[in-house]
Amino acid sequence: MATLSLAAILADNARRHPDKTALVAGELRSTFAELWLQVRKQAAALADLGVRPGDKIALMAPNTAEFPRAYYAAIAAGATVVPVHLLLSAPEVEHVLKDSGSTLLLCHPAQAKTGEAAAGAVGIRTVALGADGELEKLTHDAEPIATYATRDADDAAVVFYTSGTTGVPKGAVLSHLNLVMNATVDAFDCNEYSPDDIVLGALPLFHAFGQTASMNAVWRAGKTLVLMPRFDAAKAVELMVREHVTVFQGVPTMYVHLLSAASQAVGHGAELPRLRVAVSGGASLPVAVLERFQELFGAPVHEGYGLSETSPVAAVNQPWYGAKAGTIGHSIWGVDVEVARAELDDRIELLPTGELGEIVVRGHCVFSGYLGRPEQTAEALVDGWFRTGDLGTKDEDGYLRIVDRKKDVIIRGGYNVYPREVEEVLMRHPGIDHVAVIGLPDEVHGEEVCAVVVLKPDAALDAAELTAWSKENLGKHKYPRRVEFTDQLPLGPSMKVLKRELRETYAG
Repeated sequence: MATLSLAAILADNARRHPDKTALVAGELRSTFAELWLQVRKQAAALADLGVRPGDKIALMAPNTAEFPRAYYAAIAAGATVVPVHLLLSAPEVEHVLKDSGSTLLLCHPAQAKTGEAAAGAVGIRTVALGADGELEKLTHDAEPIATYATRDADDAAVVFYTSGTTGVPKGAVLSHLNLVMNATVDAFDCNEYSPDDIVLGALPLFHAFGQTASMNAVWRAGKTLVLMPRFDAAKAVELMVREHVTVFQGVPTMYVHLLSAASQAVGHGAELPRLRVAVSGGASLPVAVLERFQELFGAPVHEGYGLSETSPVAAVNQPWYGAKAGTIGHSIWGVDVEVARAELDDRIELLPTGELGEIVVRGHCVFSGYLGRPEQTAEALVDGWFRTGDLGTKDEDGYLRIVDRKKDVIIRGGYNVYPREVEEVLMRHPGIDHVAVIGLPDEVHGEEVCAVVVLKPDAALDAAELTAWSKENLGKHKYPRRVEFTDQLPLGPSMKVLKRELRETYAG
């Protein structure tokens, strides 16, 4: 079996670019050589705590310097990292710790109360991160390990727990090969990084998108990462200007908020960052938002697609093909993304160009399976393909388009209504800042289309007016008969809109 470790990403940069700034976190600036030394010392400290190759180590921390140090230290020690979402309750964290079989929890002080309660219930040790934490003190006195531990390419590197929107969260096991290949292809094939690129790390690092695209791939390319502990649009604009950020990566919600913050900044005579390119993923980016962002920031937006189970990048708009708005581009190198007949459970039957079906993925990015869940793994991995649960199409030029999640499709009076299509139209209304479309139970039609709307600060719009406008721009079975207004949409740890929560709120 070939050996491979995700830790090689940092080790290689410490040799190639020892004096280049790898990490900016507040006032802290670390070169690749400094960061790799800190990681090797922390790996030794973990070994002194009893961590052995193959152990699962849970990591609960925001986007501060402690996260990448602890993450790579655990990997260098040969352990498997179990990132913990920061918005989980203590019982939910307890489930992750117990289900994963974690033997240790590395916890930032900001999450201490929740983390310690969960770890105590499971009966494992909590080790505090941070300047005054136990791990930092042990690291300071440790003799650095000579190099990272030997691991097989197919050994588990990270276990990502799904958001649990369809049931109990389950752990997606990703190997060193999965993550190294995804970071490498993302760094050198999907993105044309310029020599001096600086990337904003505002995506949560505990999430697959942030971990691969904002950390592993950026460092695989030898570029500088500027961390932002918690995303705030106005502060993000200021930080990007101050640190000369050239690459922004975010989910659609971030783009919506950035547009509002940037407009206010320009109105007050402030400077906007000089972005070279932006990347969107995690959910479908409304074309209206993409167009406004490109106009305001003067940088192209490359939309991509992936899931925790695909490391996560499976497809993206790439420079080799050219970007097409409203699509997720083409599959990445070494990966196939196709459209299959959605109603078949036991086999994969690929559909002709242009037909709507379930998006399926195969290749080096596809996970090993769900930890301890062979039946669910067998349901997800069929004929060598991973069934994503997303509906989409592929056009004659090979561009993929996501239509919606299978579980989010609204069936009104026997007709399928795809929320994303309705959201795309509503986002073009001048008074709407953000919107989520959901299906609610209806005695007559089975389900009714409901739009949950966040208005722009100066907008005056009522439900009747929006419904009338929608009727002019959408088919008779698609326009929302019900409109609800809210100050903000509920977001999950990865900044995705929680449609399940919206359905529960407005179903009554």
